[in-house]
Amino acid sequence: MGRLFRKLLWGMCCIPIFLPQTLIYAQDTTPKYSNEFLAIGVGARALAMSNAMTSTVNDVTAGYWNPAALTDIEFKYQFAAQHSSYFAGVANYDYLAAAMPIDEDSHVALSIIRFGIDDIPDTRLLFDADGRINYDNIEFFSAQDYAFIFSYARGVTFLSGEPFATGLTFGMNAKLISRKVGSFAKAFGFGLDFSAKYRYHDWDFGVMLRDISGTFNGWTIESDQLSQVFNQTNNDIPSNSLEVTLPRMIVGASRSVKITQKIDMLAAADIHFTFDGRRNTLIRSRLASIEPQFGFEFDYEDRFFFRTGVGNFQRVEDISEINSTYWTFQPNVGIGMVFDNFTIDYALTDIGNVAESPYSHVFSIKMNLEPLPGAYAKNKRKEKDDK
Repeated sequence: MGRLFRKLLWGMCCIPIFLPQTLIYAQDTTPKYSNEFLAIGVGARALAMSNAMTSTVNDVTAGYWNPAALTDIEFKYQFAAQHSSYFAGVANYDYLAAAMPIDEDSHVALSIIRFGIDDIPDTRLLFDADGRINYDNIEFFSAQDYAFIFSYARGVTFLSGEPFATGLTFGMNAKLISRKVGSFAKAFGFGLDFSAKYRYHDWDFGVMLRDISGTFNGWTIESDQLSQVFNQTNNDIPSNSLEVTLPRMIVGASRSVKITQKIDMLAAADIHFTFDGRRNTLIRSRLASIEPQFGFEFDYEDRFFFRTGVGNFQRVEDISEINSTYWTFQPNVGIGMVFDNFTIDYALTDIGNVAESPYSHVFSIKMNLEPLPGAYAKNKRKEKDDK
């Protein structure tokens, strides 16, 4: 088993080397931040732990973080929801998900994400035919991004000879993207994710290959509605185009440690590899930019949780000195409480120092229905391993 584990770990590390060379040459022409609303993250637990979730997630939010982990769910039906506001309520982020098993070894899930800015004033007709300002001509529109994520996970039992929950699992996402900017522009896209999760003694390992197929958004621009304003401001009129989101890889590891009879600690780390050119990350090169994230969770009798994390390491220019820079990072913190089959999580998370109060309050909820028959036995195995 140790030899198999080393092969899996080596294979994860080698994936960037064997990515298609076309990705490297496409970096200079492909937008770096396509579909970035899908990089925000879901669930207050994850946000409090700085999104270090690839090997840690074990609930319905795995449909976003690592679909292979859906097989860790111990209930027949599980639901999750989240609403959060950013930029003093200007932007709203909503998330809804559900998961269920389809047989003893596999799970499916559906996740819906919406990121929108509503009530944007349309001032194209602010001036009437006489050149006077007429506020009655102002209308409002929304810029909305939707993602529908269909997830599937299946366990592999022959490696360990035990139920799938303690061995190797694979997962896959099929994503449908819909983006709309009022009546001026709209886009539709499609992409695939692939993931795996492996449990080895007290360790959990995960790998997530996002947009492994490349996620393609086809934009349709209603240029007739924009031509007059763009000509008046001497701007080029946008045209129909194809936007491509290049693949990224996330590798994670985590371990749970018993501190006392009633208190446990979970430590997790994720490493993000992006292949769309140099980003402002801890390590960057022409091949890949590398960004680490670290998260910690303390629980008391699996009912009360305290979480913290650090990530988003960036080099920032020091405006007080010429040619001087310094490193910044983003800390996060949160708590969680479990009430029988209902869980509520809270996170205090930074949105990038873009306002006087950069920290946002994020709440998410989760509901469980009908424990699976094997859940009791699975918990007993966990207690035995902890001892």
